[in-house]
Amino acid sequence: MGSKSLDEVLDAAAAGVHYSAFRLEELDLKASMSGLEQPTTSGLENGHQEPFVIGVAGGASSGKSTVCKMIIDQLRDQRVVVVTQESFYYGLSDEELVHVYDYNFDHPDAFDTDMLLSCMENLKHGKAVDIPNYSFKTYKSVPGARKVNPSDVIILVGILVFHDSRVRDLMNMKIFVDTDADVRLTRRIRRDTIEKSRDIKIVLDQYSKFVKPAFDDFILPTKKYADIIIPRGGDNNVAIDLIVQHIRTKLGQHDLCKIHPNLYVIHTNYQIRGMHTIIRDAATTTHDFIFYADRLIRLVVEHGLGHLPFKEKQVITPTGSVYTGVEFSKRLCGISVIRSGESMENALRACCKGIKIGKILIHREGDNGQQLIYHNLPKDIANRHVLLLDPILGTGNSAVQAISLLLKKGVQEANIIFLNLISAPQGVHVVSKKFPRLKIVTSEIELGLNDDFRVIPGMGEFGDRYFGTDDYQSSTPFFGDDKNRVRLL
Repeated sequence: MGSKSLDEVLDAAAAGVHYSAFRLEELDLKASMSGLEQPTTSGLENGHQEPFVIGVAGGASSGKSTVCKMIIDQLRDQRVVVVTQESFYYGLSDEELVHVYDYNFDHPDAFDTDMLLSCMENLKHGKAVDIPNYSFKTYKSVPGARKVNPSDVIILVGILVFHDSRVRDLMNMKIFVDTDADVRLTRRIRRDTIEKSRDIKIVLDQYSKFVKPAFDDFILPTKKYADIIIPRGGDNNVAIDLIVQHIRTKLGQHDLCKIHPNLYVIHTNYQIRGMHTIIRDAATTTHDFIFYADRLIRLVVEHGLGHLPFKEKQVITPTGSVYTGVEFSKRLCGISVIRSGESMENALRACCKGIKIGKILIHREGDNGQQLIYHNLPKDIANRHVLLLDPILGTGNSAVQAISLLLKKGVQEANIIFLNLISAPQGVHVVSKKFPRLKIVTSEIELGLNDDFRVIPGMGEFGDRYFGTDDYQSSTPFFGDDKNRVRLL
């Protein structure tokens, strides 16, 4: 149901002009089977890129409006709009108005989901929409629809925004605000009796008859779809800060994805973020650095393999049934850039049994000068797809040298997939501009390069840390009593 605080949020969210967005598409199985792949981002009419859509769900009075306001307050450099599910209530008929307190406003059928879906799709495609102005006095839409323009970030908030799969599929991030039932009831009583001048008996009757059963039957089951669950709602400042930081990471990543459709950033979550935290910590032991770096490398390799051409294949299962699946190209090899790239070889071998792996050694002269010193490549490399392995993409100069050698040896540019853990924007620009048909797969986009052309925030000299020849080693075990350490389960 409506609230004054949410109306204030809607008015405040209309300001701003900066454009930034994020979107990662999953590969379509049929496209993969035919050897075709979908681009990372969707190019839309007039150069518009899809916005970042956040869904915020939870029970009535759980604190969804407060969470939205806190997110907006911290995203002041982005253009954010809020769309409320409440605006899409069906208007009540004359017969329903007579028994309005017996009408279930918390049931999925109370909402015009088709209209909501249409408005959201138009916003995602860069079109302005008119959001209905639903009145809780007349229980109908009234004149004065709110015009909403395309934005960087769209927050869709409501008790049942996760209920319909079509609406869920439009979201880049799904947040469920999880607040204790007693707290939600107390807030509802205060709001409805003070702000809406309703009799407390009617409020309690509605709660026991409609609100609580609807929460148990329709709202709570959608919690499983959430990417992030916020206990205590707007009272959880730490969770809000983490979410905003996560959103900013996504927006920053897609600034590059908008420019370079051959850039693929693997879908992140807090487990991946946690592993990055460990390997970036200068106090992490070599043992822990290797363990978590290997886990991240494996994820990048698996994602990279997903970009290979596939063809359909049928097999007979042990039950005698026919299973229609796929098999990927067997003409594949890995090329590691010595020596950091060698750290990625084990993950590649674990994924591709018996794969051939070649080597390229590039010596750095000064900050930008690169000199090719040595290479040992498969003789038939021109006929293979190549996974180029180097955990850090910094200036891009070493990568350009390595890729140029592969092209000179007859490898098709479109057959090269460059795999790394972290990428600096400068390196992405250099490589993508020179080799637009090559694919770059990475797990995170960095802030940039410092004055010494080192990636920041970075993780130091990767090869030294991985092979134990650095000064980062610590005699203190990583999992100690320090409460500031990150612990992965």
